[in-house]
This record gives sequence, C-alpha cells and structure tokens, in this order.
Amino acid sequence: MSGTINKVILIGHLGDEVKMNYFEGGNSIGRFPIATNETYTNKQSGEKVTNTEWHTIVVRNKLAEICEKYLSKGDKVYCEGRIKTRQWEQEGQKRYTTEIHVANMTFLSTKKETGTPSVSNTVNLTKPSQDPKNSADDDDLPF
Repeated sequence: MSGTINKVILIGHLGDEVKMNYFEGGNSIGRFPIATNETYTNKQSGEKVTNTEWHTIVVRNKLAEICEKYLSKGDKVYCEGRIKTRQWEQEGQKRYTTEIHVANMTFLSTKKETGTPSVSNTVNLTKPSQDPKNSADDDDLPF
C-alpha cells in the first residue's frame, strides 16, 4: 500500500456549546470540545479508573449550522473526520493545537429535541468520490 490515511472516528459527549464564526461569502466554522472516556480496573487496588480525553471538533458551513441548532453541552455524537494540527504565534511564542476536522456526524442523543427524531440524525456533507453508475468495480452481488 503506497498511500496514507488520516481518519478519525470518535464517539463522545459535548463539553460545551458550539462556538460559531461567520466569514464573508457565507462560510462558517463551528468549534466544540467532546470528551471520550476509557475505563479500566487497577490490578493492584481493584479500583475502577476512568481517563477522559478531550478533542476539539471543527465543523464547517452547513454542518456547523446544523450542529449549532441541534447540539448542546452533554449531547452524545459520532464523528468521522481527520486530524489537523495548526500553529500560530502569540506574544513571540509558537502555539500549536490539534483538531478533528469532521465531515460526517451522527447525533446519538440531543437535548434540543425540537422536531428531530431521538434515535439518530446523520449528517454527511462529503462529496462522493465517484458516480456509482459509472463505477468500474461493479460486482454481481445482489446487495
């Protein structure tokens, strides 16, 4: 395999409300933290230990607007995206942050149930890689 893959899948709870930034031309970016937990039992003490990892989620344009409308702190979400690291300079020091740029998201539970089904709301704003009608890898599978 000669290519590389940058893909992240997370299921976690929002740690804060979606923070929106709007730009000229109608573009927008939303950012919010989600928490993922890992639980294990300490072999020496028998005590359950939970570690929480925080991730900064970045969503763009229509997906950002949908997240702002329907998501709130504590909601559970499924996110698919890619890792992106950015750097900037602040007061003469280089600063870094690592973010998850999300392209596909499913709302697993929302508190803002205004007209949304409670099971799942899938939002996929990625462009298909190719037209399925013109696929060269067609199989004769019945499904």
